[in-house]
Amino acid sequence: MKYYCLSILFFFCANSFAQKNMPVILDTDIAPDYDDVGAMAVLHSLADQNLLDIKGVISCNSFDLTGPTIQIINEYFKRPKIPIGVPKGMALNMGSPYKWSEYLVSKYPFRKQNYRDAIKLYRQLLSSADDKSITIITIGFLTNLAQLLESPADQISPLTGKELVLRKVNKLVVMGGKFPEGREYNIYKDATSAHTVVNQWPTSIYFSGWELGNPILTGFELVHDYAIKNSPIKDVYAIGIHQSEIDKHGRMSWDQVTVVAAVDKYEEYFELVQGTFVLDEKTGYNKWRDSTNGNHYYFKLKKSVNEITDLITKLMHR
Repeated sequence: MKYYCLSILFFFCANSFAQKNMPVILDTDIAPDYDDVGAMAVLHSLADQNLLDIKGVISCNSFDLTGPTIQIINEYFKRPKIPIGVPKGMALNMGSPYKWSEYLVSKYPFRKQNYRDAIKLYRQLLSSADDKSITIITIGFLTNLAQLLESPADQISPLTGKELVLRKVNKLVVMGGKFPEGREYNIYKDATSAHTVVNQWPTSIYFSGWELGNPILTGFELVHDYAIKNSPIKDVYAIGIHQSEIDKHGRMSWDQVTVVAAVDKYEEYFELVQGTFVLDEKTGYNKWRDSTNGNHYYFKLKKSVNEITDLITKLMHR
């Protein structure tokens, strides 16, 4: 009986551990705004807790410093081997208004490399993954995801992009849209790609809207923690907070809250509304239609703004 009980205990412990380490691909437009940098800090902190397994970080922005910026952050968190993808085809080119990407590249040494084609890397990561295992978190434009859906079978996989997504992806979590309706940057900057993804993506889509992260201000405590030195996360927030009057008390945390919402451990912080995301392809304006049969969801805060601000602040504080 003792050995039987121990076997059961081992089984549940092993399965509990397996469920924690969620395989994730992050898709980011890192550069136009710097909450992406905060989101990467959160991502790595969650990986340090064995809640996430970062399979790849892929830029949807063709700005030439996105690859090096991602690499510098990965190396800072001691994960230099995470594959990095950048657009090789059509994509928006958006630099950083406060030149923080340029500052990071000038300050932090990194091993230069040829970054992978974004769509080929997606196809490789998905084809090698277990079925229904991958969570994709996108905190930028939906350009890559639309191109992934439209990608044909190739030497990487005999499946089309849409077939790969259906077989390998568990869920897609999107920082985008306003709820119950509105016009949000990540959606309207490439509304055509967003329309493709919203209407053709074959798994559930979970939206973290503009209103979710807008009241959550983070970064101020990190910038003023003088014990932390040589941190690219702190450097970027110091540049942004010191140059922007709007951000003097901290930057809005649209991207960080999206990463947190994707993780099952933090489901108590959010509630879900089920329905359909309806997008005007020409204007990028979205509306929401409640439906118990919908394959779309959007997050609403269940806990207070202060509680989730404290959580994100702790996760970023590196």
